[in-house]
Amino acid sequence: MGKLDGKKVAFLFTDGVEQVELDKPAEAVREAGADVDYISLEEGEIQAFNHLDHGDKIKVDKKVADVSADDYDALVLPGGVANPDLLRGDEKAVDFVRSFVQQAKPIGAICHGPWTLVEADVLKGRTITSWPTLKTDIRNAGGNWVDEEVHVDEGLVTSRNPDDIPAFNDKIVEEFCEGEHEGMKESVGASAS
Repeated sequence: MGKLDGKKVAFLFTDGVEQVELDKPAEAVREAGADVDYISLEEGEIQAFNHLDHGDKIKVDKKVADVSADDYDALVLPGGVANPDLLRGDEKAVDFVRSFVQQAKPIGAICHGPWTLVEADVLKGRTITSWPTLKTDIRNAGGNWVDEEVHVDEGLVTSRNPDDIPAFNDKIVEEFCEGEHEGMKESVGASAS
């Protein structure tokens, strides 16, 4: 029996995703027993990257417009620079991410992945880590940025870079196993007037 048997995890990404930040966490949650869906802006294939070099073409399972946070127990936002920048420009992708926070479902975001959380306006009062260049954006969104290998805040698991993946994977499996975190809901809409 895996820790995540019966759980369904969404991985949201698009072209420019950092391949290792997709492959390794997906492998970890699958090994723990979860079902994984690769979700993107369009159906077809996504071009992954290994830093600045082309990686593999990754097949998408579902289009973000066709899914809901209701369908999943948890969400992973891998990094890569272009990937989250494209996601945060897509209203459906941002709404999808925001829904996980509204439903207090656990989220893992690594490297540049938290950029979509900034756009979803769900970081007020939250403490997270990320690739260092995002710290000003996170602070401007009301979050507290820390330089740690992995940080957990009410079901929100964040890490800085590919070197942090082993710690990130351990924590996402643990948090996804725990399930919903009521404290997550408080950070949503705190700024909505």
